[in-house]
Amino acid sequence: MERKPCLRCLLRDVDENQLLEAINQRIAAMPAAQKAPPGEYARRLELCRGCDELISGTCRKCGCYVELRAVKRNSACPHENPRW
Repeated sequence: MERKPCLRCLLRDVDENQLLEAINQRIAAMPAAQKAPPGEYARRLELCRGCDELISGTCRKCGCYVELRAVKRNSACPHENPRW
């Protein structure tokens, strides 16, 4: 059974390897039609990487894991000046 990332856990309470694995499993299980093209996904992640709101893989604007938000085709950056 797939285990979803815990949104209520403190990062110190989470095994980072398990969290990354859970995120990767969710991305792999997502239908291709719902995913952004690989190049767009990479571009989004690079823009997030340069954002001052990125903290330990999460967005301070919305609390999401950026890899999960960026992979969704119809998703958008939650910043007041969206990066993508």
